[in-house]
Amino acid sequence: MRDLGVGFRYLLKGQRWVARHGRQFGFGLLPGLITLVLYAAALVALALWGEDLVTWATPFADDWSSPWAGLFRGFLTAVLFALGLLLSVLTFTAVTLLIGQPFYENLSEQVDRDVSPDGTAPESGLSLLRELWISARDSLRIVVRALVWGVLLFALGFVPVIGQTVVPVIGFFVTGFFLTEELTAVALQRRGVELRERLALLRSRKTLVWGFGTPLGLAFLVPFVAVFLMPGAVAGATLMARDLLGEETAGEDAGKPGKEEDVPS
Repeated sequence: MRDLGVGFRYLLKGQRWVARHGRQFGFGLLPGLITLVLYAAALVALALWGEDLVTWATPFADDWSSPWAGLFRGFLTAVLFALGLLLSVLTFTAVTLLIGQPFYENLSEQVDRDVSPDGTAPESGLSLLRELWISARDSLRIVVRALVWGVLLFALGFVPVIGQTVVPVIGFFVTGFFLTEELTAVALQRRGVELRERLALLRSRKTLVWGFGTPLGLAFLVPFVAVFLMPGAVAGATLMARDLLGEETAGEDAGKPGKEEDVPS
């Protein structure tokens, strides 16, 4: 259970690191803001026209007597919006990381240089387009896995008692695991660690992963919070990736001010 606290401390260390590196934090906000605008527009559209979509998809209910048709369609509209909200939480990190790939790669490298005993950071040696392709491919695989879990947990939510108590807790831990995978992927991909190896690495220390990702997943439920926590989450995930791989980290408190490099435009 000690790893739960260690994971949470990495989350806090990442936030402290970006607080000390204002330029990295500022540029790191941009991808999250863009993603937030896109997701907010999609959810607003779903709220405005979700009922029309449900009505169109359920013509068989047109002849039902009142109030059953309205209740049935209202329930399906609520389910549709809930699924959209769940999907947005599960995919927000993946989409933000994809949009902000150059920014977060630079941020992660800065963290590595800052805490590495020799002041260097691993480099993938791949072109930006190749890195974007690998990131998009792996993110899609993770999103599919997360969606399978999401649909399963959503269905179990209708089970009396268990669905309202145990299932939500499991859901937060599952969300935390996949969030952590997406965030640590920034540092681990630069080290040439493939998706299957990353998943095995994270499963080997689940409590560490949950300590980092579960509080972050809970925080991401609060509007706008995800945008401001993303840069620090990437920094903290980089520190945790070093721990997972057994790499030496200089100093007890990672993230002391250091020289910043320009962020790619």
